[in-house]
Amino acid sequence: MLISNKGSLSETLGLRAREMISLTGAGGKTTLMFRLARELFLEGKKVITTTTTKILEPDEGETSHLFVSGDEGKIRDFVDCYLNEYGHITLAKERIETGKLRGISPELADSLWNLYDMDALIIEADGAAGRPVKAPREGEPVIPSGTTLVVALLGVDGVEKELNEKYVFQAERISKITGISPGRKMTEEGMALLMTHPEGLFKGAPASARRVAFLNKVDIPDGLNRAIGIARIILEKGDSGIERVISGQLKSEPPVVEVIFP
Repeated sequence: MLISNKGSLSETLGLRAREMISLTGAGGKTTLMFRLARELFLEGKKVITTTTTKILEPDEGETSHLFVSGDEGKIRDFVDCYLNEYGHITLAKERIETGKLRGISPELADSLWNLYDMDALIIEADGAAGRPVKAPREGEPVIPSGTTLVVALLGVDGVEKELNEKYVFQAERISKITGISPGRKMTEEGMALLMTHPEGLFKGAPASARRVAFLNKVDIPDGLNRAIGIARIILEKGDSGIERVISGQLKSEPPVVEVIFP
């Protein structure tokens, strides 16, 4: 394995000139979306952030402008007229329960990507109810077909958490994928299986999309050692298509600590 020095998010994710990025999993998707968007915006890139599920409504520091409409035609018109002006815009279909937004359809995401000149379309394509670990339900993740890069996240604070709905999202599905019985503790092997199993976090990813695993919250005690252990198991499996594993701390500095390549 090759371990790389830390760098910017765009560098460590291996971003190309134009990317549709779908974020799946748990433990930092929204933070990664807006932090990456901010980084690209400051580089002069044109960026759209959105979701195909639900997200908390961003504050003024996270996006230049939020546009909410249930009319897809109005969303297209807004992008056409104002993306160049604002540089970074966030799109949603409607406001729902306290503080949350319902996202756009994957078909609209594909349409915007094909119609308009943007450098990055970043999509939160999965929900996790704030837990650090999850397994996808039926119909999840909601990944648009035009996605060029899928980044799957897990929080390393999920290791040694009991498999129940207090600590993880979809505990029963996690048990089926990992073989860990309900009520037992999550292991590094279990975390790696959530990344590599066909019914895991990359489920439904386009065959042409690149895959990156992001292990977040390594700033907790022993967090980096946990991430390195999970990364080694992921990459030893060899047939998952994951091209790199990033260990990071998205609410701290630097956001990326290590990048491990096969």
